[in-house]
Amino acid sequence: MLPSVMAGKLLYVDLSTGKFEDRPTSEEDIQTYLAGSGLAAKIYYDMMDPDVDPLDPASPVIVVNGLLSGTISPTGCRSSWCHRSPLTGIWNEANLGGHWGAELRFAGYDGLVITGKAEKPTYLYIKSEKDRKTGEVSATLELRDATHLWGTDHFECYDRLLEETDPKARAATIGTAGERLVKISSVMQGGHSHARAAARGGIGAALGSKNLKAIVVRGNHKPEYFDFQEFRRHVKEGNNRLKENNAIISLSMAGTAGGMPATDTFGDLPIGNWREGNWTEGANKVNGKQIHETGIFAKHTFCFACPIGCGKAIEIADGKYAGTWGEGPEYETMGGFAANLMCDDLNAVAKMNDLCNRYGLDTISVSAVLAWAFECYEKGIITDEMTDGIALEWGDADAIIAMIEKINAREGLGDLLAEGVRAAAKEIGNGSEDFAMHVKGLEFPYHDPRGFVSMAPSYATANRGACHLESLSYWRGYGIEWEGWEEGEPEKWKEELRFDNSLGGQQAYVFQNYLSVYNPLGLCKFITKGGYTPDQVAGLVNRALGWEWTGQDVLDMGERLFNLKRMINVRLGIGREDDVLPRRLLEEPRPSGSAEGVLPDMEVMLKDYYALRKWDENGVPTDGTPMPDGVIDS
Repeated sequence: MLPSVMAGKLLYVDLSTGKFEDRPTSEEDIQTYLAGSGLAAKIYYDMMDPDVDPLDPASPVIVVNGLLSGTISPTGCRSSWCHRSPLTGIWNEANLGGHWGAELRFAGYDGLVITGKAEKPTYLYIKSEKDRKTGEVSATLELRDATHLWGTDHFECYDRLLEETDPKARAATIGTAGERLVKISSVMQGGHSHARAAARGGIGAALGSKNLKAIVVRGNHKPEYFDFQEFRRHVKEGNNRLKENNAIISLSMAGTAGGMPATDTFGDLPIGNWREGNWTEGANKVNGKQIHETGIFAKHTFCFACPIGCGKAIEIADGKYAGTWGEGPEYETMGGFAANLMCDDLNAVAKMNDLCNRYGLDTISVSAVLAWAFECYEKGIITDEMTDGIALEWGDADAIIAMIEKINAREGLGDLLAEGVRAAAKEIGNGSEDFAMHVKGLEFPYHDPRGFVSMAPSYATANRGACHLESLSYWRGYGIEWEGWEEGEPEKWKEELRFDNSLGGQQAYVFQNYLSVYNPLGLCKFITKGGYTPDQVAGLVNRALGWEWTGQDVLDMGERLFNLKRMINVRLGIGREDDVLPRRLLEEPRPSGSAEGVLPDMEVMLKDYYALRKWDENGVPTDGTPMPDGVIDS
């Protein structure tokens, strides 16, 4: 019998034929893979053909809610958008918050498996409502013409979709960047009022290649629980703990961007394409606290079932960027457009964020490829002729904004940058590959493995490329841990742990195992920052579903799912030679600050990491690697 919180079915959509098919979600699959990116990985593993290009109509896009998405679990809202990335060529899962995932559950589906290509621009409309008195269900499944929406940005498209479907619906859309197959394009949801992104890996281009402009969902089916009263009590206790936690209080007040000064202090903030040591004056001018103090703060915003409210809507009333409003920039966006491009104008960074949300662009990848281009310009590798006369000078907000426009339009140099930093550096050459900051083609987010060395093996082995969210082991350097998380080191966090290469591989391994259950469960990883341990996550699952998980079961499930995704990548050609960092991070230490002179020892950490994972010397899972049954078949 399926867990009662599940809708119990997936919708298979063939855009080429226009056919729909409901397929049941099996109890065995849920127990083995959970849902979200775990179940999506299983479906992709069964369907995958390594010879099929990521933008081929036959390449599937698999969107699956987490097991607890749409429930009252704290932050139970997230959906995983999974596919073979056109940017990297390997596994990608772009995770989406907001309200869209919960609404998909209310519409009666656990997820979608999308193949084919529509003949013309199209959007998918799903609506299912149950009569409270009779129990009768009225349902709509339609592929609708989106020709009139093609060319609109996310905000306009979102508003028009709700006008022509249901004002209470939720829509996920690609902007104009996805339409143009920009390989660093995203999927957006929420409109101006609460924009959230499935940002990384080019998921916008994947849908654009299928002529799928949007997915609109609406429903009123509510989850049922094994023991609702006990589950509600447990959730209330957890929410109270979160609200009393200092890290969560900070997130609630200043959002993720409140951390800018701290990351600068810890040597964690990349500056000037990862070359500088400190940016203290800039970090004190561009951060979450300044959103409040400069008067552009409008309101706190919350995803479904979220007690935290880390979103910060802004509105700029005057000055050069007057009229900019909506979701404000978060830490990764500030880390990229402010520190990494050395622009200390908060309102300008808010404008850059607004443009990326509007066009459907990944703020991390866009700012990273621009930082590479600015360094190329500084070195004379990129010229004024190549930029159409735009001087790529560090900190120049006008130049950054102009290049965002060019990337979205695939115009001039922007056409090359739209391919991502790995492809751009390969094309430009002249030594620029050495400072193209990526792993496996995915641009780095803004946490420096020279500030927290465990992030070096975390980035090198993360299944979608340079991804901090697959591990978040740097949180341990800020004091985030759980009792008994590792044997042999019982004492609490200490300063030198940041730079301890002898523990880096172990930290990456343990944190990856734990964080690997969050997308499959549909939970936001910030609750870990608020003190949620594996035991407490197990408690949520048990009370919602009637299972008997322990904290160790949580870690074991995460380990198996992580290895499954590694096996997908092995089939796509990934091995030890790909588990590497850019030369800059291995040979050029930060010149100042608390991480001055530090370099990660990848040889030591990767050896330890492979041994813990039970991978062979080539980085390939073996018969002894923890894995869902039946995965290693050759």
